[in-house]
Amino acid sequence: MEYVTGKREFQIEEPTVVTLGKFDGRHRGHQKLIAAMKKVGAENGYKTAVFTFGTAPGAIVNSAPQKVITTNEERRANMKKTGIDYLVEYPFDTETAHMEPEEFVSRILVGQMNGKAIVVGTDCSFGYQGAGDAELLARLASKYGYQLRVVIKEQDDHRDISSTYVKEELDRGDIEKANELLGEPYAIHGTVVHGYGIGNRTLGFPTANIIPPPEKYLPVFGVYVSSVLAGEQEYCGVTNIGRKPTIEGDNPIGVETCLLGFDGDLYGQYIEVRLMKCLRREKKFAGLEELKAQIGRDKEAAASYWKEHGNI
Repeated sequence: MEYVTGKREFQIEEPTVVTLGKFDGRHRGHQKLIAAMKKVGAENGYKTAVFTFGTAPGAIVNSAPQKVITTNEERRANMKKTGIDYLVEYPFDTETAHMEPEEFVSRILVGQMNGKAIVVGTDCSFGYQGAGDAELLARLASKYGYQLRVVIKEQDDHRDISSTYVKEELDRGDIEKANELLGEPYAIHGTVVHGYGIGNRTLGFPTANIIPPPEKYLPVFGVYVSSVLAGEQEYCGVTNIGRKPTIEGDNPIGVETCLLGFDGDLYGQYIEVRLMKCLRREKKFAGLEELKAQIGRDKEAAASYWKEHGNI
């Protein structure tokens, strides 16, 4: 996959089929769109290209940071897995926000992306104030010489599957429902860093700690059954997400995972933590001994989950 990011000036030379959107979470709706794009590409011999923005548009339009289910780094990894040929992360700023819809189509989608076919959802929007839509793309198709395919939204129980829907389930701690909507486990990526050493030295439970970036949309703070991908190895685990309220001090939000049956060293490694089930909400315990006892129960619950669902 060729990755273009942070550039206004680029040119794809090969004819492409293009789809566009935020692709936050790469949920089942996104997967349906990408599958349709790949089908059009295979039928016509076009390369597949995804257009998105390097910064969430809402962060510029609303002048406020916007939380995302998948960071740019995670989105890049996800898109690479799909087997697409090009991923373009275009800079989004006030200039981009004020681009007229037809200019966006002619200059970027048809021009720079070399789009010979465009695949969008029924609710797509683009250009100044989101004035561009599927209807406009249909009207411009003959003028700019591309074919258009509009994909009906994927639904769950008569509700459109969207990033907003996924976020609602993450807020509720219903990670199993969120995973169902995503079509794959919700995941947090990061490099393992040194924590306070309390897990290993004091509690006797060595952990792998990652600090999620501030833009990462996290589920409700709590303890989750998890699986951890480290290099080519995958491990069963139990993960705490939150601020460790039992530990004194102003603790940053962290993702701390105890790998079941593993006592090696993952410091400095880039890992992917996949959440499978919420065991409990985060709480403050009376002391470290009470916390240690609860962690032991959490490990047992996670082990039971993996025994039932099959160890990795």
